[in-house]
Amino acid sequence: MRYAAGLILLLTMIVIPFLSPVQKYLSIPTEWTTFQEQGITSVPAIKDINEAEGSSIHALQSSKENSSTDEFFYNVAGLPLKKINVDYLSDYKVIPGGQSIGVKLHTKGVLVVGHHQVKTDSNQVSPGEKAGIEVGDILLKVNGKELEKMSEMAPIVKAAGEKEKDLKVTVKRGKETFDTNLTPTYDVKDQKFRIGLYIRDSAAGIGTMTFYDPNSKKYGALGHVISDMDTQKPIEIHEGTIVRSNVTSIQKGSEGVPGEKKAEFSADRNRIGEITKNSPFGIFGKLDNGITNGVSDKPMPIALSHEVKEGPAKILTVVEGEKVQEFDVEVVSTVPQKHPATKGMVVKITDPELLKETGGIVQGMSGSPIIQDGKVIGAVTHVFVNDPTSGYGVHIEWMLQEAGIDIYKQQAS
Repeated sequence: MRYAAGLILLLTMIVIPFLSPVQKYLSIPTEWTTFQEQGITSVPAIKDINEAEGSSIHALQSSKENSSTDEFFYNVAGLPLKKINVDYLSDYKVIPGGQSIGVKLHTKGVLVVGHHQVKTDSNQVSPGEKAGIEVGDILLKVNGKELEKMSEMAPIVKAAGEKEKDLKVTVKRGKETFDTNLTPTYDVKDQKFRIGLYIRDSAAGIGTMTFYDPNSKKYGALGHVISDMDTQKPIEIHEGTIVRSNVTSIQKGSEGVPGEKKAEFSADRNRIGEITKNSPFGIFGKLDNGITNGVSDKPMPIALSHEVKEGPAKILTVVEGEKVQEFDVEVVSTVPQKHPATKGMVVKITDPELLKETGGIVQGMSGSPIIQDGKVIGAVTHVFVNDPTSGYGVHIEWMLQEAGIDIYKQQAS
């Protein structure tokens, strides 16, 4: 009898956690943050319980009124079993993007992207390499004067070479800044003074607008950092602009080969706004004026990272010209994040039309807003090389933070 009772008890303990009511109970959090408009029903477990047909579970009772915080109790058969503390944030909405944009960045200083050898009468040498300057370094100043354009280097190098003087160069490498002496050397082949460095002061590319705030005109796009194509290091921007972009064709992606949008834009025309920040979560700044996508131009609520769920969703993006279209995707997995992180979701393209046109996620689609249950939840950021139909997404919560929009600053009163 003891053996049988013990066995029954053991089996009961094993089976109980797998029972549906118990699983629902365990899935209900003890702490929850949401927007005032969405309320307690934004808790996925509560929503499932309330929508279950024939459920004998009676929802929740509030213990406070007109407060930015609240206490709820999960009741079964009139008995309170679990307490939930809820923090309310003031309602916040953004206008989703989806537009194809051209990006033009000017670096802070000039970026070193390579070394080259200067031919002298006796040998070949790279003065820049000899001075300890590495690929990826940023030249901030020459002889105390700030560098703003690559074209400023040539006359300075020529003047110093003719006077047989070294250049005092201020170099930034990561977080470190130091000075070094650089000796211009006469190239007998080109008959010019050279410093043995390849340098660049700008970068350009295309991407997708994610959102903008209709009041402040602050925006976020791309969802990932812009890096130099040669050094693979993030570009430190001095100034930048975004402009309208026209998608001309698409190179479809396949396993092992990411696809790509082909687009044209003019850096001097059709300006949309300025770029003030290039971060791991995208590019950010202010729009000159409001923009429209023709699909969803009304302010839309956002979802915090813990409110995103696995299941169907939509993305807004351009596959031809400037026309923004809505396509079906699926959120395969999502990670509730308490701290900013770039890889918060895995998204899979399920729309037959988009798969036919692009093969999945392609370069230039980065920043396409992801919408679920009428809320902006994030943006597409990267494609999986071995599976172009899928890729990563970043939660909108962190893009807003990078844009300088603090949704936590004032709780609902």
